[in-house]
Amino acid sequence: MSQQQMISKRKLLGIAGLGWLFDAMDVGMLSFIIAALQKDWNLTVEQMGWIGSVNSIGMAVGALVFGLLADRIGRKNVFIITLLLFSVGSGLSAFTTTLTVFLILRFLIGAGLGGELPVASTLVSESVPAKERGKVVVLLESFWAGGWLLAALISYFVIPKYGWETALILGALPAFYALYLRWNLPDSPRFTSAKKEGTALGNIIKVWSSAYAKQTAMLWILWFCVVFSYYGMFLWLPSVMVMKGFSLIKSFEYVLIMTLAQLPGYFSAAWLIERMGRKFVLITYLMGTALSAYFFGNAESASLLMIFGILLSFFNLGAWGALYAYTPEQYPTSIRGTGAGMAAAFGRIGGILGPLLVGYLVAQKTSMTTIFAIFCIAIFIGALAVLVLGKETKQQELA
Repeated sequence: MSQQQMISKRKLLGIAGLGWLFDAMDVGMLSFIIAALQKDWNLTVEQMGWIGSVNSIGMAVGALVFGLLADRIGRKNVFIITLLLFSVGSGLSAFTTTLTVFLILRFLIGAGLGGELPVASTLVSESVPAKERGKVVVLLESFWAGGWLLAALISYFVIPKYGWETALILGALPAFYALYLRWNLPDSPRFTSAKKEGTALGNIIKVWSSAYAKQTAMLWILWFCVVFSYYGMFLWLPSVMVMKGFSLIKSFEYVLIMTLAQLPGYFSAAWLIERMGRKFVLITYLMGTALSAYFFGNAESASLLMIFGILLSFFNLGAWGALYAYTPEQYPTSIRGTGAGMAAAFGRIGGILGPLLVGYLVAQKTSMTTIFAIFCIAIFIGALAVLVLGKETKQQELA
């Protein structure tokens, strides 16, 4: 690879990665903002739950709509539109005084968020050589951990002193960055050289045609299981540990340790994905997640909870990195945005159901052992789908 290509690859990874980081920052701050809103607006538990659910519904709609758009108007344009959508939505929500308006803006923020993630990974996939495509996309995903880290810092230092409104305004800063992108980011070379054919409906039908039905079924099962378990487990982690009687759980230090554990998960997956292949990394890290979830649910001491919480974070986020690398490789350029967006949209349904299921089961006094066993089984089903239906795409040229 020439020095010029190396510079452009790093530039692309930096630009797309910062967009990913801003996304994660917004999602990470949301749980802290909800807690602050509960005090300011006297919210009920149901109203708090709706804030998270509306965000996930927006992500599902955004993944589908912007995935379709990416195959029509280009990856770069959609990347900028989605970045602007959630940035402006975040800024405006700082000035809301009613829950209804806040929920509408959270839907728009979610739509931008849900649309940006699969489109950014598609853009990067199409712009780097086959021999390192998987590694670069996993490294792109690692910016998510940086965003969570930033969210933890803002939530710890900014919200208590300056209020949740200031935190949301900080979340709006990517809007200026999105305008800068317009002049500095080239679109995917594969998209610009590809022949634009078919309608949005035609692309949806094509994703489920006999040529792609097997990989589409595999992706939909995989995405649903991963997103269902991730949001079900991670949104409830602090609460789960409080229920187990550990007060240290809500501490800033614990959030920090959990976030830092994501980074070696990403980096190890990035190192393995071009050596052992996509299927190996996905199956191994998903099985690691399933086992960690099971033992976390059964842990009774603070040390065991910490150990298995760290392993859960390590394996789960490594699997996420591989998932984003693997998804765009299943389709040709003409329907890649549509295919990746539809899989992500279906997965987001799991993101809505996971936290709601935990809330329902907790209310029914179901044990944590049983709840985490459900997530263990869900992740195992996802791994099985990859094993049985998945094809290896390591270092293959994109169609």
